[in-house]
Amino acid sequence: MAARLLGLLQPLELAALDAGLRWRPPEPTDSRVTVVGINEADIQAVGTYPIPDGVLAELLRQLQNGGAAAIGLDIVRDLPVEPGHDALVAAFESIDHVIGARTAVAGRVVGAPIEAPPSLPPEQLGLVDAVLDDDGKLRRSLLGITTADGSFQVSMALRLAELYLKQHQLPLENGIRDRWAMRFGQAELPRVQPNSGAYVGVDAGGVQTLINFRSGEQPFPIVSMMDVLEGTLPSEVIRDRVVLVGVTSLSVKDITHTAAVASVNPGLVFGVEVQAHAVSQVLSAALDRRSLLRTWPDLWEYSWIIFWGTVGLGLCQYPHRLRYHGLLVAVIGGGLLAISYGALLSGWWLPVVPALMALLLITVVIYPFQRYDRALRSRINERQMVIDQTFTAIHNGPLQRLAVLMRQVDHAPPPQGELRQELSQLNKELRQVCAAVKEEVAQDGLLYLRGQSSLEMTAPLHELLHEVYSDVLQRNLTYLAPVRLKVTKFEPFDEVTLRPEQKRELCRVLEEMLCNVGKHAAGTSRLIIDCRQDGAVNVIRVIDNGSGLPPATNGQVKPTSTSGEGTRQAQALARQLNAIFERSPNSPKGTRCELRWTPKRSLLRRVREGLAKGRQQKP
Repeated sequence: MAARLLGLLQPLELAALDAGLRWRPPEPTDSRVTVVGINEADIQAVGTYPIPDGVLAELLRQLQNGGAAAIGLDIVRDLPVEPGHDALVAAFESIDHVIGARTAVAGRVVGAPIEAPPSLPPEQLGLVDAVLDDDGKLRRSLLGITTADGSFQVSMALRLAELYLKQHQLPLENGIRDRWAMRFGQAELPRVQPNSGAYVGVDAGGVQTLINFRSGEQPFPIVSMMDVLEGTLPSEVIRDRVVLVGVTSLSVKDITHTAAVASVNPGLVFGVEVQAHAVSQVLSAALDRRSLLRTWPDLWEYSWIIFWGTVGLGLCQYPHRLRYHGLLVAVIGGGLLAISYGALLSGWWLPVVPALMALLLITVVIYPFQRYDRALRSRINERQMVIDQTFTAIHNGPLQRLAVLMRQVDHAPPPQGELRQELSQLNKELRQVCAAVKEEVAQDGLLYLRGQSSLEMTAPLHELLHEVYSDVLQRNLTYLAPVRLKVTKFEPFDEVTLRPEQKRELCRVLEEMLCNVGKHAAGTSRLIIDCRQDGAVNVIRVIDNGSGLPPATNGQVKPTSTSGEGTRQAQALARQLNAIFERSPNSPKGTRCELRWTPKRSLLRRVREGLAKGRQQKP
């Protein structure tokens, strides 16, 4: 946006406008405008240049006799060119629908104006100045300007359009949306402002409008001067048309540079053709409602640029593979180009270049930095996960055995041989934990247990939890091994939104609950394990009838400096799942420990469930 405000993008935006106009589908040849071109063969036939006034007078008479509705002489003739000057003056005086050419100081043109023949009244004079952009190309049409003598002069194109549209009762009036603009009926010619579209501080003196060049290989019929003089043309080529007379010979060099028209000579258009395009767009807008080129207000344009930059930021928020990211950028960028092209076909010049640059700069330049940042954060998280997994494995394994051993030492010290055997087993478990953690980190998606090989996290959650339950029972924990009555329920969960690492942590939570029973719940004779979906809520619940832990305030364990590591892990997982973790006293005795959470459902999944429920309710 800053580059655009400074005008740095203006050349690219103007080139994009030219390309869009040039690539439009061809339009039918305009049946209201005819160009009489004085080509090289005509000059050779006359034998001199400039064309003598007598020849021009005869040409005007032939066009009048042919029934032309308006005649524009796009040849500046302020001085006589004999022979035949008197005949030309007589033709000017007798033909009231001929418009002569003059120039004025307009746009980038510097110098004194070139006047039209003095025999023509002011209402039969029209400006033919070319208003060029900084790159030397023509994109704007001068409709009118206040000249040095204080009078307001209008262009030849506007004079010819006014003559033609009089027969359709469409007079030239001031604009409605813009009082300084000009209009014929409902066709209001939008004015170019200093900052219209891609322009930044452009000289918009007088009244100017963008030229919506007519597309196609032959926008207008172009006939030669000799064809008119010899009377070899079909009558419909002249009758009831705006006829423009000008030079179409490269040797005379009455040419203008424009890249918006696909011409025989790329980038070059004869001046008389430019006048024909200017007349044609006014007539087509007034009679056929053909689009004129318009631009958005600045607020809309910069909102458009911000929107596409925001789209780019949205793409960068999701980690894609570079291949898919590039494909998405290409598709969305193509959509932007298609929208802008479609808008141009409807007459709206949108800021496609800055919007595309905003999209590409963010998605191509910023995206790699975001990928690097994500990768760095991922490595940090992985290191933290290794630490957490290592501690969890030690806590739920060797530390449990150590706690049992310490309790035995406090109450009844075991014999030395038995103590040595326990210590040896503790040493073995520590080494197993080390090896298991290495494997678990190296192969993500696995859960290693003490009593068996790894568990795949792709398995259903209730099956994984049952495997954890079986593994803990094999550890012969002090207060868990004597339990004779075990009520278990392992049923499927709603686990669509669960990630593998969350399933692993849920398994660790159940392992911790069972280990706490085996370590602290003295006198336990009945154990209830309930793992299932209960209505809309998933539940992992362990209830014992032993002595258990003393209940915390309000029956809920809160994270404090004295809370166990297992409790802190369960509470961290509860925050991830937006779950509730509770440890409370059970009636009449024992401890009730449970984790429950409501699965998150996407909008699409809720719609699918609603449709499925509706089908089930149908008779």
